[in-house]
Amino acid sequence: MMQRYYYSNMHHLAMDFADFAATALKDTLAKQPKASLVVPGGNTPRHYLPTLGRHSLPWDRITVTLSDERWVDTRTAISNEHLVRKYLLAQMTDKVNFIGLKTHHLHPSAAITEIHERLIKIPRPFSLTILGLGEDGHIASLFPGMNPDQQMTSLCLAVETPIAPSLRISLSLAALADSQHIALIVTGMTKRRLLDQLNETLDPKIPLVWLLQRSSAPITIFETDAF
Repeated sequence: MMQRYYYSNMHHLAMDFADFAATALKDTLAKQPKASLVVPGGNTPRHYLPTLGRHSLPWDRITVTLSDERWVDTRTAISNEHLVRKYLLAQMTDKVNFIGLKTHHLHPSAAITEIHERLIKIPRPFSLTILGLGEDGHIASLFPGMNPDQQMTSLCLAVETPIAPSLRISLSLAALADSQHIALIVTGMTKRRLLDQLNETLDPKIPLVWLLQRSSAPITIFETDAF
């Protein structure tokens, strides 16, 4: 089930989305002692993560991890961990349990076991999984052309993507689908047109469609033509 909300600008989207995310996390914490939040990388999260981070939440009861990570030094600006530390964690007054996906290994394929051990410690189903959407329909670092059926038995996978930096680690389709709530942040007319097309026909080559077909979680979409 997809529910779409359109905003004329990124500021209003960020404010409403942060309220939505905070409510989802509070709802989980009202029922259980711990919650979990999956956060994407890229450029768009820097618009809404600071607003979310300033919400008065018991962040010490929330574990934060990434939907995917570029296989680069986490101190560099293109690292998703760097983005989350700068725009989300730095806003918080409480200490949060952050679990990154980067290791010391030269190649992400050599890190699968270690990352899996990190991920199994996170409360699941994830309370809220936030995802972006690529113009080709990719989510996290799951791209068209990959085999979705090979992603249903593990929590993460090593990926070599068509977009630089090509080496990445990504949560698997099984992991992403195992969420109580999924939020999609969609910016730009091209991506919004893709959503319109998918409302008419579910293209089986599109990773977002794989998620729609495998997750029973409600998917809430926050979209704007602005970047």
